[in-house]
Amino acid sequence: MSDREDQPGQLGAFLKACRARVRPEQVGLTPYGERRRVPGLRREELSLLAGVSPSYYARLEQGQSRNASPEVLDAIAAALALTATERRHLHALAESAGRRLTRPAPVEHADPALLELLNAMPSVPALVLGRRSDVLAWNPLGHALLAANLDPDCPSVPGRRPNMTRMVFLDPDTRALYADWPRKARAVVGNLRLIAGAHPDDPALASLIGSLTMASPEFGTLWNGHRVQACATAHYQLHHPLIGDLTITQQTLRSVEHPDQTLVTCTAPLDSPSASALAILTHVAQPAEPPARLPDNRHSAPTVATFHSHAELEPPVWG
Repeated sequence: MSDREDQPGQLGAFLKACRARVRPEQVGLTPYGERRRVPGLRREELSLLAGVSPSYYARLEQGQSRNASPEVLDAIAAALALTATERRHLHALAESAGRRLTRPAPVEHADPALLELLNAMPSVPALVLGRRSDVLAWNPLGHALLAANLDPDCPSVPGRRPNMTRMVFLDPDTRALYADWPRKARAVVGNLRLIAGAHPDDPALASLIGSLTMASPEFGTLWNGHRVQACATAHYQLHHPLIGDLTITQQTLRSVEHPDQTLVTCTAPLDSPSASALAILTHVAQPAEPPARLPDNRHSAPTVATFHSHAELEPPVWG
């Protein structure tokens, strides 16, 4: 999606992409020997399966009809054998058809409750992501695991916040971190498709998508595939520069009060080699404690001097 694209175009493009992925024999149709000009189902075949007129479906896919009922959308979704995630995305695109990019992009601030939870789990790599996958906060272990090459304080400044989608496609260190980078890339784009469908009036989101399309041919190819994928739980093998290879379970927890924000955690099974690797990283990532200092007695009662019979105290030795 770019700044100029509206939702009727996105709705039609999504339907066309889904239609192209369904072969006639998958839905009980018998393909004849004539050469088919398009992959997958034809419009008239899909309209027959969904029980709508061919002319109506054509107008819907071309963006000329913006009032599709939930029942019609469900019939089309059933004919295309859409997943629950794809079905929700279809409804979101239809509901927002015709909306323009008019709202200013709000500056996001991390949900205090998510920050409290983030700070309560110092031994679990975690970060808080905003609507557009900007890093709103991370704990030391989350930074050390996923973005050790970046300034740990950058999420605190809105203009300097890392964007995880941008990092996956444009940052060489992030690309090298994931053993199966193509799978991670597909998941990131699929989730971004869902967000874009739910927020067509977010110009900052549209700008992110447009810039990534221009900067990364791989992103552009995946984006044009119109596949959607909800981020919930996934397992990834990482090649970490400090602790070597490990496998993590990435879980995404959504805030109830701020549903655009998520807490992403990375864990490993107890007593596994990956858990041991994370434990090593914990020691590396935790900020060093300042050295203990002797109390300054210049402004207090001379109890120490009296106890030592006024003997001169030796200066501490820092180790």
